[in-house]
Amino acid sequence: MNDGWDHEVDVLVVGSGGGGMTAALAADAEGLDTLVVEKSPQFGGSTALSGGGIWVPGAPSQRRAGYVPDPEDVVTYLKTITAGLVDDARLRRYVDAAPEMMEFLEKCSDWLEFVWKPGYADYYPELPGGSELGSTINVPEIDLRRLGNEEANLLTPLALAPKGIWFAPKDLRLFYQVRQNWRGKAVLVKLVWRMVRAHVFGDRMAAIGQSLMARMRLALGERDIPLWLRSPMTELVTDVEGGVVGAVVERDGRPVRVRARHGVVLASGGFDHDMAWRREHLPELEHDWSFGNPASMGDGIRAGEKVGAALDLLDEAWWFPAMCWPDGRLQFMLNERMMPSQFVVNGAGRRFVNEAAPYMDFAHAMLDGQRSGTTHIPCWLVTDTRSFHRYVVGGHLPLPKIPFAPVPTGWKVPKAWLDSGIVKQAGTFEDLATQIGVPPEALRATAERFNALARSGHDDDFSRGDSAYDNYYGDPTLPNPNLHPLTEPPYLAFQIILGDLGTSGGLRTDEHARVLRDDGSAIGGLYATGNATAAVMGRSYAGAGATIGPAMTFGYVAARHISDTRAATTGPASDSTLDTYRR
Repeated sequence: MNDGWDHEVDVLVVGSGGGGMTAALAADAEGLDTLVVEKSPQFGGSTALSGGGIWVPGAPSQRRAGYVPDPEDVVTYLKTITAGLVDDARLRRYVDAAPEMMEFLEKCSDWLEFVWKPGYADYYPELPGGSELGSTINVPEIDLRRLGNEEANLLTPLALAPKGIWFAPKDLRLFYQVRQNWRGKAVLVKLVWRMVRAHVFGDRMAAIGQSLMARMRLALGERDIPLWLRSPMTELVTDVEGGVVGAVVERDGRPVRVRARHGVVLASGGFDHDMAWRREHLPELEHDWSFGNPASMGDGIRAGEKVGAALDLLDEAWWFPAMCWPDGRLQFMLNERMMPSQFVVNGAGRRFVNEAAPYMDFAHAMLDGQRSGTTHIPCWLVTDTRSFHRYVVGGHLPLPKIPFAPVPTGWKVPKAWLDSGIVKQAGTFEDLATQIGVPPEALRATAERFNALARSGHDDDFSRGDSAYDNYYGDPTLPNPNLHPLTEPPYLAFQIILGDLGTSGGLRTDEHARVLRDDGSAIGGLYATGNATAAVMGRSYAGAGATIGPAMTFGYVAARHISDTRAATTGPASDSTLDTYRR
């Protein structure tokens, strides 16, 4: 190849998660010769490890159901929660382009099917523009056998569910109500049937993030878009004016210089597991408690910085309170924080937050508290035996002991939990306080105050239960789904650590997904999306899927801008099909 290039394409996409694959599909639809390179031996990125939700107000699936959020209201909502940290043009571009992106994908491939189930509220539904119906879009389940040989190349979670166990988003909510109503019990029966089917018929069903990335890989294959696995991008190549014209990609143990005639899109993820870099910006973060892609070490962010890119929000992440078991296994703490009979205390034995708050807010309260000099990392969720026998806590099912069950069952707290030190048990609040290292009199006073508020039906201290979001995983049989006194000893305490779904700071970008320098100018030929960028959500989180929605949207936006820029200089490609999708 001429000029020292080993390979040449129109668009080079770095990363194979939701953002990268959307960018590749959109670029290909514009008639642009596109290549996707992936550092890992497996495709899917953090999207494949996620809940697979895509936050898109005004998505086609919403419109088909007769729900059309006003874009101006959505912009108002985002401006409120981002509190001036994000440029208005970028917010508006997201609101306008996200539904268009989903419409494009639906028309791009029959594999890309999207559904909306109303009821999972935005995380701040009470704010202007927020929605109690929610705007989280999902994909249906899929049998991974459809991938053929590519099934082995799909990145899978470290902790896999037993064979045949998979949850659609609605299943999960009802499953948590297994002791409250028959619908919850029906989900349990459904799960047992899925296990039987998997063993008898060999089903390999997957939902949420696994299904989303399987479907995107199938769509990529339909269009013969090449994907190079085990091919890390090691550096960007620039011209004399500082614009990006390609990259060096390591393939089969040797460097391959790839020319990108019209643009490079960095969709390479965050720096989730580079703890030295993370502690540089957030000293309170002592351990690697990230659920993010194990390969996410910030390679794309560093490469962009090396060619002059500005960085922002490097101290932020998509925080998620969690439990960390002695073997290092991390477990989300989601529904437990919305249970009625519990409260969370810091090292002083005091409540400090609405326990049911969105996970970003809960984590920010942990960080702010830690900086005050009182231990908040870890903190402790305190509950009682009645709650343990009624709700799903820590993955334990409140059912009679079932031999060989794939999850803990029975009426006793598993001995392994107590031996781990992550869970404590005591007959009095004073004894429990001693075990978790907080002042006994403070924990007793906190419990008495909480019980009084629970009996009144309103949390005067932190307003738990006032938001529709709080109620989602609460107990629908109670007047306030999030409040009930702690009544039955022994009492339990679960240690909560500060986990995350990945970092949310990185390259500064504009409304066209172009990477910016410190002076606000765009680096020619360089685009970025997803966790490689400083989040369009700022330090907040609009609703479930507010990581993947922007990643996919700005991947699409990047491809459109690349195509428009190319057309302005050389004329449109004769085989462009994206205009058809736009119509």
